[in-house]
Amino acid sequence: MTAPLRIDFVSDVACPWCVVGLRSLQKALDAVGEKAAGVEIHFQPFELNPDMAPEGENTTEHVARKYGSDAARSAAARNAISESGAALGFDFNYTSESRIWNTFDAHRLLHWAGIEGRQLEMKEALFAANFTQQKSTSDHDVLVGAAEAAGLDGAKAREVLTSGAYTVEVRAEEALWRNRGINAVPSVIFNGRWMIQGGQPPRVFEQAIRQILDGTAAEART
Repeated sequence: MTAPLRIDFVSDVACPWCVVGLRSLQKALDAVGEKAAGVEIHFQPFELNPDMAPEGENTTEHVARKYGSDAARSAAARNAISESGAALGFDFNYTSESRIWNTFDAHRLLHWAGIEGRQLEMKEALFAANFTQQKSTSDHDVLVGAAEAAGLDGAKAREVLTSGAYTVEVRAEEALWRNRGINAVPSVIFNGRWMIQGGQPPRVFEQAIRQILDGTAAEART
């Protein structure tokens, strides 16, 4: 029997290419079929903007400040992201008022959702809240709503948020992956040995998964 495939998906709720990467990964797993049965996806925390204020920042202004991109290039990049998302069945509803939000509390909820066995559902609900619904991922009411959309108990989610639960755990996980050299997301690690980075198309993930499961994947370079 094929051993279960463990996938560590290091990402941020504020990362649009992480949405593309996750959707591509899911399509790849569907294409592989039964050979990928028992796959375990673990979402690992990464903050692109750990110092972002609760009120967030306009997306165009943020990209200009952080990356030096002008408004035209920023709009072109968002269009490319939107097209990639649409091809994978995800709606990016960017507007001139779109904002980048702080995501630390979202990562705490994701940690809790993992304990509850609903982490994938929580991740998808957070992506939808952020990019499709254009809601703040630092707003506790939004986060509770996302938890409920993921099939989790809203009252328990709010308790996690107000209590500060899992702060230590999330900080430790963030440090762990940074210490392992992860500085960009999405970073998708298979069985702790192979990594694919970026919002790659499904065929890239499918080829890698098939090679890993067949035992023909080249050893990762160290």
